Amino acid sequence: MGRVWSVLLFASTPFHLPLWGAVVPALLLVIVLAQLQNKLVFGPLKNSQPVTLLIASIGLSFLLRGALQLYFGSDLRSYTTVFYESIELGGIFITYVQIAMVLLSLLFFLLLYLLLTKTLIGKSMRAVSDSIELAGIYGISTKKVSIFVWTISAVFAASGGFLLALDTNLDPMMGLAFMIKAFAAVLLGGVGNVWGALLGGLCIGIIENMGTAFISPGYKDLSAFVLIILVLLFRPQGILGSATGGMR
Repeated sequence: MGRVWSVLLFASTPFHLPLWGAVVPALLLVIVLAQLQNKLVFGPLKNSQPVTLLIASIGLSFLLRGALQLYFGSDLRSYTTVFYESIELGGIFITYVQIAMVLLSLLFFLLLYLLLTKTLIGKSMRAVSDSIELAGIYGISTKKVSIFVWTISAVFAASGGFLLALDTNLDPMMGLAFMIKAFAAVLLGGVGNVWGALLGGLCIGIIENMGTAFISPGYKDLSAFVLIILVLLFRPQGILGSATGGMR
């Protein structure tokens, strides 16, 4: 959640930077926070069981949320920008922020796909993901790979969090529902498949918004939970995933 609020930190007292001028220092702060998490929490636990890492992630999440509440308070906040204006496309109204979210998502997916399939560091990341021990035996610096993964993850998360905050409001507890939806999108598309995750996200978004025509908008988030259950029951490998998994 620090990735969402870091822009507000530099845009308010004592820095008072303009909104877009606060993006770069906020991004750097998020990268530093990500590296600290890696070094102090997840690095020492890298050989632990997945459930241990999951519990550590949840605990760290609540710690960061509590720190945000302590510093900023619990009131809803919002950014002030002219990009809330909307345009009409085929009878559908969409804001400039939402257009930016779609374009940035496609750009990041393309960059991530090229990174994982066409670059040496991307292939190293895949090797470490398959087996950290074998990757080390073959001379891959797992430490450098870890630093790079946390850096690029911080960049992606900070960019998405900032646009999400522009499109909605800032709340210390925001992001929980979106995290579950992201998990559902990955499961639906296929774990380890970049384009599958994109397809899963689009499916969830369409189902959610089409569902509001038949059920109350208050139950809109229910679709993500239902999809997770159905996918785990009938197709655990996802739409585009294979039984053995792996990057596509």
